[in-house]
Amino acid sequence: MSDPQETQPAPGRPAEHRMRALGLTSATGLVAGSVIGTGVFTMPAVLAGAGTSSLLVLGVVAAGAALLAVLFGQLTKRVPNSDGGLYAYARHEFGDFAGYLVGWCYWVSAWAGNAAIVSSWVLYVEALLGIDNPTVWANLGIALAGLWIPAAVNLIGVKQMAWFQNVTVALKFLPLLFVGVIGWFFVSRANFGAFNASGGSLYSAIGIAAGVALFSFIGVEVAAVTAKRVREPGRNVGRASLLGTGASAVLYLVVSAAVMGLVPHDVLAGSGTPFVPAFEAILPDAAWAGKLVAALAVVSGIGALNGWTLVTTEVSRAAAADGLFPRAFAWTDRKDTAWFGIVLAALLPSLLMVWRYTSGTGLTVFTFLVNLAVVTVAIPYLFSACAQLTHLVSRRRRVNGWLLARDLVITAATVLFSLWVTFAAGYAAVYEAMLVLLAGLILHAVLKGRATATRGQAAPAEDDQWPRAA
Repeated sequence: MSDPQETQPAPGRPAEHRMRALGLTSATGLVAGSVIGTGVFTMPAVLAGAGTSSLLVLGVVAAGAALLAVLFGQLTKRVPNSDGGLYAYARHEFGDFAGYLVGWCYWVSAWAGNAAIVSSWVLYVEALLGIDNPTVWANLGIALAGLWIPAAVNLIGVKQMAWFQNVTVALKFLPLLFVGVIGWFFVSRANFGAFNASGGSLYSAIGIAAGVALFSFIGVEVAAVTAKRVREPGRNVGRASLLGTGASAVLYLVVSAAVMGLVPHDVLAGSGTPFVPAFEAILPDAAWAGKLVAALAVVSGIGALNGWTLVTTEVSRAAAADGLFPRAFAWTDRKDTAWFGIVLAALLPSLLMVWRYTSGTGLTVFTFLVNLAVVTVAIPYLFSACAQLTHLVSRRRRVNGWLLARDLVITAATVLFSLWVTFAAGYAAVYEAMLVLLAGLILHAVLKGRATATRGQAAPAEDDQWPRAA
């Protein structure tokens, strides 16, 4: 059934209707499509390295993601101008500097996440094409195609992007549903690994699972980030976030457990394309099974990259419109498409892939990029939760005891969840994220200085700043 919001524009507001091209169905598809990328097709292999304890970690992360979805819905209703989502929440509550830091960290996380998605996507393209020993240049060429095709779709316009997103979301659910339903009839208990298969402490196993689990749920906030493109955002952002996250969480848990039971543990832990042997276990006599799942994973990845290209563009556009990012990010064409942001959303991960493919391949590249994206997105999550906490504690509006208690519990849980995610990602990931954040401070200093000069606020003369020599 079609979404009535998508077929019947509000009378007298055709321009706004064209700009707000995402109704509830498309916004939910954008969330689900951004959450479920090719990461889910690689995740069981990483989880297997931690053991079956990773399924419990995945469940905890799913609950945390659902609470974040509720939080973003509440914030979108409350913040008058929520364009840019997490960036807008922090700026509204804490001012321009906090808004800039959140916008910068989230923007970096978005395009670094695109690089992580495409590094997994490359593995399935190679499985589809039968490339067993790819060269660095083959890997790089496939990765660049995966980044620039979605950029071209976004440059055509948001309406076409939404259509493309809905189609790819539908296609990506097919192999997941097949494994998550039919696969359970072929599961063998002997295939499951130990509760802790990390070779170290349980803490080490949790750390391995937590990074990829959170990365797989990054995207819960995309309806909030693209609120400018969503019709009736006060109502639809929260609903789309929760619906998309809930559907993704159920699929992740059911499918990851099924794959662990379909593929022997030692094979699964070393596989970059775990769904290929999973399909072959269900359909052992069908030579085409592995190719089919690889093809569907390729489509899934393109859909996720398509949605994340829009998200990366919108958060930078919102910050640029407020003067906190370079003005070029707000340049638009006649379709109101922020073309400069789209080009950079493809160019920067392209450069990152060039760098990483000269130093590693396969799951090594994927794991590094996952950790970078996880920590840089945990910072905006924490700021968003703190923005809501500030609002609740300040008691700016009268709220009855039950609703206030409910909102405080949700907010406190998301604060703790964001801190735990940062801690669980490990020292190396936090170190890399800190370097990224400090680099952002340099850009902020330049933009702040230029803005001050533009307003004509000249600095005091040197003689006014320092005492004269005796």
